[in-house]
Order: sequence, then structure tokens, then C-alpha cells
Amino acid sequence: MKKILIANRGEIAIRVMKTAQKMGIKTVAVYSEADRGAPHVRFADEAVLLGPAPSSESYLVMSKVIQAAKDTGADGIHPGYGFLSENAAFAQLVEDAGIIFIGPKPHAIKVMGNKLAAKEAVRDYNIPMVPGIEEAITDVALAKKVATEIGFPILIKASAGGGGKGMRIVNSLEELPEQMDRAISEAKAAFGDGSVFIEKYVGSPRHIEMQVLADTHGNTVHLFERECSVQRRHQKVVEEAPSAVLTPEIRQAMGEAAIKVAKACDYVGAGTVEFLLDEHKNFYFLEMNTRLQVEHPVSELIAGVDLVEQQIKVARGEKLAFTQDDLEINGHAVEVRVYAEDPLENFMPSIGTLSTYQTPIGEGIRVDDGFEEGMEVPIYYDPMISKLITYGKNREEAIQLMIQAIDNYKVEGVATTLPFGKFVCEHQAFTSGNFDTHFVKKYYSPEQLEKQYEEEREIAAMTALHLYLENQKIVKTPEATSSSWKKRS
Repeated sequence: MKKILIANRGEIAIRVMKTAQKMGIKTVAVYSEADRGAPHVRFADEAVLLGPAPSSESYLVMSKVIQAAKDTGADGIHPGYGFLSENAAFAQLVEDAGIIFIGPKPHAIKVMGNKLAAKEAVRDYNIPMVPGIEEAITDVALAKKVATEIGFPILIKASAGGGGKGMRIVNSLEELPEQMDRAISEAKAAFGDGSVFIEKYVGSPRHIEMQVLADTHGNTVHLFERECSVQRRHQKVVEEAPSAVLTPEIRQAMGEAAIKVAKACDYVGAGTVEFLLDEHKNFYFLEMNTRLQVEHPVSELIAGVDLVEQQIKVARGEKLAFTQDDLEINGHAVEVRVYAEDPLENFMPSIGTLSTYQTPIGEGIRVDDGFEEGMEVPIYYDPMISKLITYGKNREEAIQLMIQAIDNYKVEGVATTLPFGKFVCEHQAFTSGNFDTHFVKKYYSPEQLEKQYEEEREIAAMTALHLYLENQKIVKTPEATSSSWKKRS
């Protein structure tokens, strides 16, 4: 594989290109008219314009992406995440065009892209699953029967897609019909598929996921877990590896379950198996993401493995160069997603120009981004500006380094989630490890963040006053003045 096209934009495009170039592989960027001057376009060896700014006219047009690969002589296509990364039809079209898709086979994407199909695929592998009905339903009477059997509260979930869309918590029979109608409607609007299913709602869950890696020779390993419980609107915002609560025994059992899930769909490449962990430390299979995850850097840091490099090697048909016994956890990593969103305004998107954009640097600090000072944050795409990752010898060190890194991350022109990230890292629930997916609901409010701002302003003012008063105590030498005596001639 001598040249690959990255079918994406922003930070993930640059992140893939860096590894490809390290491996001596040429890179091709694709871009929309809105991204004409973007860093990922300049970073690549070649770049191809796909079309107008809307992704539906550029990044999501499969034929244009594949034609760009053909025109530039690319041997492979790396989809990144988002856009076409979990589209089985796209993966099949890439293969049909004689180009290597750097990811799993279309079958695995299709099976794991549907939550019901995924549960069906792993049913015979003795993997724990949340109690519920494992088939799509639209009949309210049947829904009531199932809900009564498994007990309230229940969770209605869209079979296709994710990100919290088509998801409803139901606490009683009375509210079931309305919530079910809403879930079906939302699922249709978001995914074109109104299929929903019902499962028991786990009240205080932690969201734990396992990074897996598989080659084409039957070898599958896991690279340990990521803790992804700090979420807003069912979307992750702070992640870390490893989890603060998994025992070695649970880690091993969860890792073995993740490998079974991967084998259930003949998985190839890098993927993520997601689990819920309840308050009694019982874990349940949730779903599988058949792509590279946004939060993959924290796994790379603790395992010492470049996941993009492994994706490319697996796509070239190489065997994994290590076994499960070769892998071990070293240190701790934390990631904060930096979104152009205003945490004081319910995380609403904040669009504008980055009049100031200065990233933190230093040992143990990694910034994956696709922006630079003076750029506009476009309205057409996901508002994530970057990923800020810190690595330390233990959890406490990684968290403290994250707080320092956030303080040294200077962004003006748009509101960002950096203050929220600092709020999380300084909160006792997070530092103690005693938190779950309801962290935002339980502990966060704009008022709490304003209080933090006010405390920081008071500390800054007191520090400035102290320095001023100390400075006044210093005996100063009078400045030299010109004498009124005339110089002798």
C-alpha cells in the first residue's frame, strides 16, 4: 500500500495522515468548498475537491470519494470516524472498485450497525446482555407486556444509529405509548428506520468500552478498557483509560467478552465493544462500533500501540505482531473533547472565528486538532475543534496535567467546552472515581460553572493584590535626577 485516501476532514484526517507518512505512505485529502484552506488539505501530499460545503454534497457522496481515489491512484481508503466510516454499502463499493477499505468487512459493519442484529449475532457466545426483548416492535400492547415482565423503568432504543437519538426512558405504563411514539418518530427522522426495542433501564450505569484489534489470520486481542461515563446528551465528552473501578478479574472477563463479540461477526481491524457496568459491577453488552473511536488516543497511550498503524497493517494482510500476553497497561490517560459549544448555554454550538488559538505543549500533553488561529468554525459539520489528551504515570498525575493543559489552552472568538472539562477534572466525584453516566445531570449546571469562574477571578485578584503589596515593601533607589549645579568648565 503506497498511497491512501482519507475520506474525512479535520483532526482525524491529520491524525491518520501522520501515521501514514511515518510508514512511508503517500496521502490524499478530500475536502469541501468550506474546507478549501483547512490544515488537513495542506498536510496531505495531494488533495481533491469533492463539492459544496454541505456534507450531503461532498463528504457523504460515495461515488465522488471513490472517484477521487481512482484519479489519484490511491491503493486504500481510510474512513476515519463519522461520515461514511460505518456505512456497509460504502465499504462494499470500495472493495468492488478494487481499492482496500481500511476497516472491517461490509458484513461486520452491517451486523453490528443494527443493535438487534448485533444481539442476535452474539447470543450464542454466552455474553451478558441487559434483560429485554431482542426484536423490533411497534405494537404498544406488546411493549406494555414486555415492560411489565422486565419491570420499570425501561429504555426504548432505536435499533439503528446511536448518539442518544430515538432513546426514551419510561417509568410507568401510563407514559409508555407517548414515549414509544416519540422514539419511533425520532428514529425515523435520524436514521430512516423506525425500529425500536425495549430493555431494562440500568439506573446508575458506567459506560465502559473495550478496544479490540483483529487481523485476517484469526488473531484477536483487546487493548483494555476506556471509561466514557461523563456524557452530555448521551454523547461522550471526557474519557480515560484505564477505568478507575474495574478489578483485574472484571477487566479480564470484559476483555474476553469483547473478543467473543468481535469473533461473532468475523471482525477485522480496530473496533470498540461497549458495555454498561451497573452499581454491582455486573456488565452487559451494549453495542459494537465498527471503526476507530474519537477517544482512541487514551488506549494508544496506555498500551503503547499506534492503532492507525495497526489498521493499515491489518488491511495489508499482515499478522498482528503481538499477542494478548504481550500487552499490559502502563500509566493513565485522560481525554477532553474540545467542542465549539457554550457550556453556559446548554452546550449550544458556538460558531465564529478563532481570533486566538494557542494549544498547550509539554511532556505528557497531546493535542489532536484540525484548526489554527484565524480559521472559522463552520456550521456544516460536527463542532469538535480538537481532542486534548494528557498522560501520566497514574490517574492523579494525568488529571492534574489535564487541568494545567486546559489553563494553557487559549481560545478566543468562540465559546468552548474547555471550562466544562476543567470543571469535571476538579470535581470530587470525578477525582474519587465515584461517578456514572448521570454526572452532568447530578453535578453540573451553568450556575456551578459561573461559581467556578467567580472563585478563579477572586483568587486572581487576591494574588495580584498580594504581589502589589509585596512590591511596595521593596526599598527602591531614587531615580537619578539632573543636578542644578552647573558643571565647571
